[in-house]
Amino acid sequence: MAAGESGFEAGPAAIAVAPNGGRRTRADHPALPQTADELAETAAACLEAGAAMLHCHVRDRDGRHILDADAYREAIAAMRRQVGERLVVQITTEAVGRHQPEEQMAVVQAVRPEAASLALRELVPDAAHEAAFGRFLAFMKKERIVPQIILYHPDEALRLKDMMARGIVPFDDVPVLYVLGRYAAGQRSAPADLLPFLAPAAPRFGHFMVCAFGAREAACVTTAAALGGHARVGFENNLYLPGGTLAPDNAALVRGVTDALAALGMRAADAERLRADWTLSAN
Repeated sequence: MAAGESGFEAGPAAIAVAPNGGRRTRADHPALPQTADELAETAAACLEAGAAMLHCHVRDRDGRHILDADAYREAIAAMRRQVGERLVVQITTEAVGRHQPEEQMAVVQAVRPEAASLALRELVPDAAHEAAFGRFLAFMKKERIVPQIILYHPDEALRLKDMMARGIVPFDDVPVLYVLGRYAAGQRSAPADLLPFLAPAAPRFGHFMVCAFGAREAACVTTAAALGGHARVGFENNLYLPGGTLAPDNAALVRGVTDALAALGMRAADAERLRADWTLSAN
């Protein structure tokens, strides 16, 4: 359940898994999935561990991050064969320092996925890009593609709310992802990094999710869930279990959060619940 304007209300928390990202390779972890079939196997294992969504990056034959419609279609088809509709599959538009906003938007328009993540600072680097971003979001709304806006700093939340107030964002509310510690020294996140996003004067969004870097990933996202948010874990940002040992696979990171929620008397939301929550916030 999402956070309301008057406070925070904890309910079933959706767990998303980001199993590979755009930069890590098997040199970082031998179980990092790269191919469509490996993503499908990871999807099935993470679904069993409690995930409701998979955040998907695709790679070329050399293992490099790409924004390629055919590669996305292949990966999505492979995951659907394994898990059906029991996981939300969200594609990334991440630039990884190579892709321009036009390319990032074009891949979503070509694939027409169920959901896509959009980094505000990448898609709208300055005011000159606002109009194109607004048209792109209008396309996503028409096609019923759920956007999740990635915010790295509380100032970006203020900017997004301003764009909503000016009618550039054609949604009454929009799901967001708060990234903790992306630009901190050593990229090591702590639960307190969430507090500026949730300060009394900070903008409120009906559906927020949190991801974090380093071995305190589980603590960060569990804190978010207890405050009415949702969790994203996975090898994209972290390879380690809370005790500091290397995780054997992505499913172990998902299971750790599922168990942590259970210890707090909470349960993990399934894909059906996540879709229902997103439908309410994206109308």
